[in-house]
Amino acid sequence: MTHMMPLMTRPRPRDADPMSPAELEAALRAIGAQRYHNLHPFHKMLHSGQCSLDQVRAWALNRYCYQACIPRKDGAVLAKIEDREVRRAWMQRILDHDGHLDDQGGIERWLVLTDSLGFDRDYVTSQQGALPATRFAVEAYVRFVWDNPGLTAIASCLTELFAPKIHAERIAGMLEHYDFTNDTVMAYFQKRLTQAPRDCDFALDYVLKNARTVDEQNGVLNALTFKCNVLWSQLDALYAAYVAPGMVPPGAWVPGEGETR
Repeated sequence: MTHMMPLMTRPRPRDADPMSPAELEAALRAIGAQRYHNLHPFHKMLHSGQCSLDQVRAWALNRYCYQACIPRKDGAVLAKIEDREVRRAWMQRILDHDGHLDDQGGIERWLVLTDSLGFDRDYVTSQQGALPATRFAVEAYVRFVWDNPGLTAIASCLTELFAPKIHAERIAGMLEHYDFTNDTVMAYFQKRLTQAPRDCDFALDYVLKNARTVDEQNGVLNALTFKCNVLWSQLDALYAAYVAPGMVPPGAWVPGEGETR
């Protein structure tokens, strides 16, 4: 198991002066520099070709749970937003993942990836083989959005600030090291190279304009920290189950289960 580094940015006391937008952005980016899951040993294994095929299968199967929750999470964000123009912009995120018109969406593109790994689609979408920790982390993220104000909910999505780099690393590394990959299989990540910067630019602009008080700024920093923890904890669970010490919990996927070949 791995352990995350302590966060350097601490909550500011209420009697402190609020940060400027530039200071707040720097604090948000510092969280990603320390806590984003591209630093996790499992991702380093994945991108460098050190994962076995079954370890890649475990990752793709469990990550589907997160992909499937994104439209639910964004629906919860919409319920928190009173500004019609912000809702209109945010709705694009749901369409990106669920699909709209000729675009089948990110969830479908993820299923193309799990198809290439030999999984039966019904098994993947049932999520029955997912690790318990994966399910807990994903549902905690959806609940966090439901339970917090719109500004905090939007701030939890700012891991997108760091996503293009990890997608680029993943595309290059997996295409180089794994025989099952090709441009079609990696289409989910290719699409996110343009979607994620668009989404994070909008969310960052919203947060920097609306997080004006110390409490609001502490809230958005906490939200981003929480989201990084959600992503990191999923990889910790994968590492423990499928790398070392190799303890697969009862009911979770074991190699050969749910596969069509």
